[in-house]
Amino acid sequence: MKTLDGKTALVTSASRGIGLACARTLAENGALVFLAVRRVDKTQELCDSCRAEGLAMRPVYFDATVPESYAAMVEAVTAQAGSIDILVNNFGIGKPREDLTLVDGSEAAFFQILELNVGSVYRVSKLVIPHMPAGGSIVNISSIGGLIPDTTRIGYGVSKAAVNNLTQQAALQYARRGIRCNAVLPGLTATDAALRNMPGTFITFFLSHVPLGRMGKPEDMAAAVLFFASDASSYITGHLLDVAGGYGLGTPQYAEQFS
Repeated sequence: MKTLDGKTALVTSASRGIGLACARTLAENGALVFLAVRRVDKTQELCDSCRAEGLAMRPVYFDATVPESYAAMVEAVTAQAGSIDILVNNFGIGKPREDLTLVDGSEAAFFQILELNVGSVYRVSKLVIPHMPAGGSIVNISSIGGLIPDTTRIGYGVSKAAVNNLTQQAALQYARRGIRCNAVLPGLTATDAALRNMPGTFITFFLSHVPLGRMGKPEDMAAAVLFFASDASSYITGHLLDVAGGYGLGTPQYAEQFS
């Protein structure tokens, strides 16, 4: 018997990167996993290929910028599965070219990031909780940037700090119903998007501040999500787990030892 046999999971923005790694890991452990995505046809092909591996994965339409898609997504999943045991709020955006410092950054970008990053977690959770039985688990994908201030990307950091607080609010409010809510806070992660958009010089500099000396992998984040989704964490709620290789542990002089 697998860890998540008989469970139904919903993972937002699950066609690639951390979201896809989470979906695969949950399915490998026995869950029926719905991948909430914009491109349903393409994701259906992905799910079909995974069926040969014995993984139960299905696409469902979701677009965080289209308010009507939220309720339709939850209705589609519950119509097929009846309830939702595991919710992984993975959707999130960043606008590093516009989201700069408080003075120099785009105000429009700042509020769009808040609207989508916080709003998606709030709205999806609000819709799913009524369909979540006792023993249910919500896992929010936040960021180490929600704990540690940065010299830029103020909107992204503020949005993830809000996700952290929302996580703990939900954990407190629904604990007596047997629903847990925790957050995984990735550090620098080697997704295709990150590797494509970050210059090598930046990655080298950043890793000088990471005690474990490497970028995270999507599978590292998925392993943490599996822990929170499973009964292995049945007595843990409201926890913010940074999965960042020790980033932020050192003194300001730490990186100088490796420069």
